[in-house]
Amino acid sequence: MSQHRASIGGTIGGMARRANPAFAGGIVAVSVVALAYAVTVGSLQQHTFVHVMAGLLWTGTDLFMGAILGPVIGGLSDEQSAAVFERLTPKTSFFLPSMALVTIAGGITLAQRLGVFPHAEPWLALFTAANLIPICLLLGRRLNAWRDPRWQAVFAVATVGSLAWVATTIGDFRMTTPAIVVALVVVTILSVQGFGFLMPGEIRMYFEMTSEDPDPGVISAIGKQNAMLGGVQGVFQLVLIADMVYLRYGGF
Repeated sequence: MSQHRASIGGTIGGMARRANPAFAGGIVAVSVVALAYAVTVGSLQQHTFVHVMAGLLWTGTDLFMGAILGPVIGGLSDEQSAAVFERLTPKTSFFLPSMALVTIAGGITLAQRLGVFPHAEPWLALFTAANLIPICLLLGRRLNAWRDPRWQAVFAVATVGSLAWVATTIGDFRMTTPAIVVALVVVTILSVQGFGFLMPGEIRMYFEMTSEDPDPGVISAIGKQNAMLGGVQGVFQLVLIADMVYLRYGGF
């Protein structure tokens, strides 16, 4: 980030153009509208449908990346695999975070709606801090942005805000449903992996694609690493699905 000094808007816009603006804008808009509808005026069935469908799409894509695309790409030359990632990465940069947002936010609000997430606020405060602080640190490290004032401002706001929330709610901390604890831990792992490793990798690939002399080896190496991490994400998501089924039908 500090090397390119690219604006955030410019980077997002550039990736959107490579992904196809209609696709990038459409997937984000549909995700936000579906989530907003589900958590405000949607019925319980509609809320469940939005959460489950987003989770299936998120999990299925990650499993495909790790179990199918990864081995296929592994047999290609750097030039060939770089060509694949140059077309694929801009689209996954919008699709996967959108599905993750709807799945996680939809799941937390659904659990509260069903009454299976007691004492939620202090847990959500801890969950927020456990996500935001490591993600910001990893973004700064992997994008070489620790001296960038933009990163410093975001890190300061995220750290102070999340820790302030923890401080104001920790006095009300009580044990919640065990399956919810497992879910929060797994989602934290997924979020830190996704936003702290996968997303910076996609940004670095974009910077390499748009440099004056793109190196297919760099693009290929980062893409293969992301595909492998996508498979790891898929495994954790299967664990999360099993935990949610147990929460719903296991008698907690």
